[in-house]
Amino acid sequence: MKVLIAYLSYSGNTEETAQMIAERCREAKMEVEMHQIGVDPPINPEEYALICLGTFTWDRGSTPEEMKEFVLEIGYKPGHIAVFGSGDTQFGGDELFCRAVDKLWTFYGSKWPMLKIEQSPRGSQERKVIEWTEGVLYDVRNTTGNSKNVGTTPSE
Repeated sequence: MKVLIAYLSYSGNTEETAQMIAERCREAKMEVEMHQIGVDPPINPEEYALICLGTFTWDRGSTPEEMKEFVLEIGYKPGHIAVFGSGDTQFGGDELFCRAVDKLWTFYGSKWPMLKIEQSPRGSQERKVIEWTEGVLYDVRNTTGNSKNVGTTPSE
């Protein structure tokens, strides 16, 4: 199965999270394409079994303009988008933490839980990224009928 990991990152935290997700997808024998939003050419969402969409939160809870443009490029609301992102509680506290992730998750009506990372995913949050990715992949494998291509449980 083919997975697209599309992300927008300025500080590198969201990119680092995207790379960790990609690594876990590759370990699960998924074909992975990375897409740097605002840099890489437009994508065709129908080519992928799963799109992992990552953003940071900007300016006290705002979604960055490049992310908004990417959403417009897609042109519709695919049902196979999982949303993740990084944020920082020191700018706006819990109420604004990863607010752009909240907005994208709601907009797409994603069936998977969102993943929110405080700054860098390394250290204690690395397990959170792994568990989120495994859960999403487990569900995708079991709903697409391709479970023979990858592990069979979220903890593999």
